[in-house]
Amino acid sequence: MGSTMEVTKKTFTLNTGAKIPAIGLGTWQSRPNEVTEAVKIALQKGYRHIDTALAYGNEAEVGKGIKESGVPRSEIWLTTKLDNTWHHRVTEGIDSSLKDLGTDYVDLYLMHWPSSTDPKDTSKHLPDWDFIKTWQELQKLPATGKVKNIGVSNFGIKNLEKLLNDPSCKTVPAVNQVELHPNCPSPKLVQYCKEKGIHCTGYSCLGSTNSPLYKDATLLKMAERKGKTPQQILLAWGISKGWSVIPKSVSKERIEKNFELDGWDLSSQEVEELDNLPDRFKVCGDGWLPVKVFFGDDE
Repeated sequence: MGSTMEVTKKTFTLNTGAKIPAIGLGTWQSRPNEVTEAVKIALQKGYRHIDTALAYGNEAEVGKGIKESGVPRSEIWLTTKLDNTWHHRVTEGIDSSLKDLGTDYVDLYLMHWPSSTDPKDTSKHLPDWDFIKTWQELQKLPATGKVKNIGVSNFGIKNLEKLLNDPSCKTVPAVNQVELHPNCPSPKLVQYCKEKGIHCTGYSCLGSTNSPLYKDATLLKMAERKGKTPQQILLAWGISKGWSVIPKSVSKERIEKNFELDGWDLSSQEVEELDNLPDRFKVCGDGWLPVKVFFGDDE
């Protein structure tokens, strides 16, 4: 990556030919009253990629932020996700999201988790439904115009194999959105997705709130040496590894700082230093789901 590179204008081309902006604003754990302002600030700063989900309960506020920003909808990449308890109601799920977002299409619609949870009892998995059936329904959406691209989230190699090898799988997911940061780098999973033509988006790319990463001496020294924030270093690392990043923040200063990635880069040696950080942690486990979805096969 040359240092004159405009990272903020960078896109990754998906297996559909669509181009996803390399950096977006994440909205997980953002309180509804803060989200409208965060989305508006981000879009006015130059972000062109916003990530939300039905499960976050903030799609209406995201939609409001898009309208208030003054940025035309056609210039924005908007991702949302189908919630686990809606797997057997895909049409209702997308319609609910579109209504709340105040738009007639999303650029990317993801199956949030490979768990078809029973809405009547979230400790149970639906007896007569699974993520293969959910994908069969998702595959019908692009033809409706409501969704431009479809993908998955929180799929490890085991579940991707199961999905891709099923005869009903006609569309390879365009994206797999997974947790990615130097303490959860998942190299085997990233490589597997690359081989299958699936782009990865990294969530919790800053290691999430109160992350142990911010005590990491290697990262802190590198940030100080380069006159950058640790967050900027983590974002540059992710993008240089070939995935899109969706840092979450509701603070104007941090939203703007996270976007200041142009005109500098990490050397291959610096990328390697971050690749080799020994600590491991996951922000998001699967203990709250009725089924196991992480099998430790990503590294």
